[in-house]
Amino acid sequence: MSTIPKTVLITGASSGIGEAAALRLADDGHRLFLGARRTERLEALVERIEAAGGSASFRRLDVTDAADVQQFVADATKTYGGVDVMINNAGVMPLSALAEDKVDEWNQMIDVNIRGVLHGISAALPVMRAQGSGHIVNLASIGAHTVEPTAAVYCATKFAVWAISEGLRKEQSGDIRVSVISPGVTESELAESISDEHARDAMREYRALALPASAIADAIAFAIGQPPEVDVNEIIVRPAASTH
Repeated sequence: MSTIPKTVLITGASSGIGEAAALRLADDGHRLFLGARRTERLEALVERIEAAGGSASFRRLDVTDAADVQQFVADATKTYGGVDVMINNAGVMPLSALAEDKVDEWNQMIDVNIRGVLHGISAALPVMRAQGSGHIVNLASIGAHTVEPTAAVYCATKFAVWAISEGLRKEQSGDIRVSVISPGVTESELAESISDEHARDAMREYRALALPASAIADAIAFAIGQPPEVDVNEIIVRPAASTH
């Protein structure tokens, strides 16, 4: 695997997979530019990375705001001189049965999970095309491949991430790589956004076998670390004991 330092942007970097990826990639020697809404967490994460000898900066980021994502990428380019890797990680998961009619939560998932990824691609792709190289890594889910009760809309958004990623990959000529990371059940704060009591209880039971976020960070590091001629299209990571 390559150990050449890269400039890596991560959305949703304040907790969970985003935070774990930042720590792992900083340990690998990459330069990190981190975005999320909770700046106090980003500040603490950057301090932790820098204390360990790594290089990281942060900026408040709302991925549902296209202009904000454009500025996020522009600030990273100004800070580090380019963008080698864009990790579109930000996501929400307020599960509920469709009959509960939680339209606002459906729209939130569409805005963050789909539009957020598209905004990241829109901002990063022109920079990567201009410099002649780059790597876009999108976080989908095992939900892109299987649908469970209460997860219909969430799974639909994650299938959309998979489909967008596959389309983007096929549109490139080889200079820009595209990878999808699809985690199974993983330790994170996503379940905290579930307002439906029955879905929340079911998720607690489902998460009994949860992987540590570091396992997904390792998968991201693997995809990023391959030589330029190798494009890791998708990695599915799930607990060995999981049947989902």
